[in-house]
Amino acid sequence: MKITLLGAGAWGTALAIAFAGKHQVTLWSREADVAVDLENTRENRRFFPGHKLPDSVRVLTDFAAAVAGADLLVVATPIAGLRPTAEQLKKLGSTCPLLWVCKGFEAGSGKLPHQVIAEVLGADAVYGALSGPSFAEEVASGQPTAIALAANQPIFAREMAHQLHGSRLRIYANDDLVGVEVGGAVKNVLAIATGVCDGLGLGLNSRAALMTRGLAEIARLGLALGAQRETFMGLAGMGDLILTCTGDLSRNRRVGLALAENKSLPQILEELGHVAEGVYTAREVAKLALAHAVDMPISSAVAAVLDGQLSAAKALEQLMARDPREELA
Repeated sequence: MKITLLGAGAWGTALAIAFAGKHQVTLWSREADVAVDLENTRENRRFFPGHKLPDSVRVLTDFAAAVAGADLLVVATPIAGLRPTAEQLKKLGSTCPLLWVCKGFEAGSGKLPHQVIAEVLGADAVYGALSGPSFAEEVASGQPTAIALAANQPIFAREMAHQLHGSRLRIYANDDLVGVEVGGAVKNVLAIATGVCDGLGLGLNSRAALMTRGLAEIARLGLALGAQRETFMGLAGMGDLILTCTGDLSRNRRVGLALAENKSLPQILEELGHVAEGVYTAREVAKLALAHAVDMPISSAVAAVLDGQLSAAKALEQLMARDPREELA
């Protein structure tokens, strides 16, 4: 299969490496200097150093040339780049099936990725999401990884899961696109909360409680948006939450750790040097929770901390002062 990765950041490069052994892979970069460096050194020294790109992977900066002839397109940009990429595809008249690996809600509109794609490319487009517990560094290194693939057409989801499945990157088809996307989006917000918890030295009991109650928040919002409850017990729900809240490679967790040190958000993001989607998703989650009357106190507290309305310590104090309630209510 001919696969084009649209975006030469960490994830685009990691998936190009992962898919190159089985497929014909093209990696598109909008930054000419990154493309030149990749061609000359076979290493993405700007965005993903330390990982060699196989010689078989083509690197292009011409968007139309990269898309032409592809059997599958994979958008590997942050969610802010999803709509502009889809608009470029629309201009080309591309009808190629499309997957994405970005996680979150679009800033401003609060839309999930599939809603953005459907709005731009229309009802006839074939598309889906790859999501689950996965760090790009470990995928590129060939560490065993399992993720979910959900799509607007179940047959497409199963076919792509079969085509992309490998011995090191195992892909499982899922028929709940909304659930897979909600799980991938909200877990980033909760990873910030967990980073704060760990940064304040509150212990493992607190971390476990936070993650468990956070999973309940994910499920409540997901159900309100039309997801299936069982999705949140799988790779794109519990699996991704556990990894992102506990893994040292998690950018969102690192944001929380820095917030616990009372660093300012601009300073944190400058030091991080990469996009931490939970920072931008938190505000949209808080707005959606309000609009759908969904109780999401942890996510709302994270949004308040990021907006400068509360300190990390004060947010914790308010969460702990909440009235008791039935666990599964």
